[in-house]
Amino acid sequence: MSDHPDRTLTVTPALPTDLLQTLRPLVASRQDPTIRVRAAGMARACHTPEGPGTLVATRRGGGFEVRTYGPGARWLATRAGGVLGVEDDLTGFQPARHPVVARAHHRRPGLRLLRTGTVVDVLVPTIIAQRVTSLEAARSWTRLVRALGSPAPGPFGLWLPPTPDRLTRTPAARLHTLGIERARARRIVDACREVAHLDAALALEPRRRLAGLAAVPGIGPWTAAHLARVAAGDADAVEVGDHNVKDLVAWNLAGEPRGTDDRMLDLLAPFVGHRGRVIRLLGSVGQRPPRYGPRLRLHPVEQL
Repeated sequence: MSDHPDRTLTVTPALPTDLLQTLRPLVASRQDPTIRVRAAGMARACHTPEGPGTLVATRRGGGFEVRTYGPGARWLATRAGGVLGVEDDLTGFQPARHPVVARAHHRRPGLRLLRTGTVVDVLVPTIIAQRVTSLEAARSWTRLVRALGSPAPGPFGLWLPPTPDRLTRTPAARLHTLGIERARARRIVDACREVAHLDAALALEPRRRLAGLAAVPGIGPWTAAHLARVAAGDADAVEVGDHNVKDLVAWNLAGEPRGTDDRMLDLLAPFVGHRGRVIRLLGSVGQRPPRYGPRLRLHPVEQL
């Protein structure tokens, strides 16, 4: 593979941009072989409608020098600003409506909402993360990429995730050895067959977008909201149905250790248009709600 970029450009953000905070939703763990993020730059391997590619951004003064590699280089170059979060828009966001939100926004002034522009490489790690601990999800994702992915374009040693076509042809027993049990394996296969439909849904207005995403087998409200926020840059997407999110919101905005979906939406109502942004801020610097009862134990799926 060539070490020379296929495209080079400069991207200048209008707002402060903290790459470590902004790109956090794309990083499964420190061992994630598809991406590297530092304060001074990033490199990410992914699939695009025009083929595989690698996006590299290095901080230069007040902007980023962007290089893209591979068949997907042109597509990535045109969407680099979305991935880096520099196209994020704070219009209508009023953090002062709650002191905790104001404080979180003050502490994370460079946390931007990104937009990948496609679901293909956000979809599978999101499904893998359903109903398991973050440690289990990160381990399964890394194993999946190493086992079924391929080397990425460019000189950075990154790996491309497996393509949707490859995943639809992979037996459930093989995914089981990688830590993904049959139920999640079925969701992955079903969703991978509908990638074109999911990408088309990203262009819809927010309410129809969520409905379009959730219409695909394997995509529930939580997954649809996460895809909308990360792939479409939807600042208002809320993960209804996730007990961690509703407890996080209830604890930080009302001092209540446990929440419900209705209570969460009520507390987030003053921030309509930016409710997903508030959740990201609280997840970054908000206080964790108190834990009750025994913690979940890890049971390696591949050994069951």
